[in-house]
Amino acid sequence: MLETRVEHALTTTTFTLDGYRIVKNLGVVRGIIVRSRSIVGNFAAGIQSIFGGNITLYTNLCERARGDAFELMLAHAQELGANAVVGVRYDATEVMAGITEVLAYGTAVVVEPQR
Repeated sequence: MLETRVEHALTTTTFTLDGYRIVKNLGVVRGIIVRSRSIVGNFAAGIQSIFGGNITLYTNLCERARGDAFELMLAHAQELGANAVVGVRYDATEVMAGITEVLAYGTAVVVEPQR
C-alpha cells in the first residue's frame, strides 16, 4: 500500500485549495499537545518582562507547542489517508495554572490537481 503524505503546502485555513479539487472528505482531524512552563523558565521570563518587549522564552514555548500540535494533526490526517487538510484552526486553553493545551484541527481531505 502506498503511503499518503500530507505536505505543509497542502494545508490551509480556507476550505479550498487553489489548483486542486476535493474528491473525498475524511472528517475532522486534530493534534493536541499539553505544555507546562518550568520554574526556571518562569523566573527568566519574569526578568525579561521587567525590561518589556517580546518575552522570547514564552514565544519559543508557544511556537514549539503550536508546531507540535500541527504535526500531530498532519499525522492524524495521514493515518486516515488524506493528502491535504483544509479549514485549519488553532485553539489554546489553560488547563490549570502554568499548563496549557494547544489544539490544531481541520478537515482531512483527498485532493487532486484540477484539469
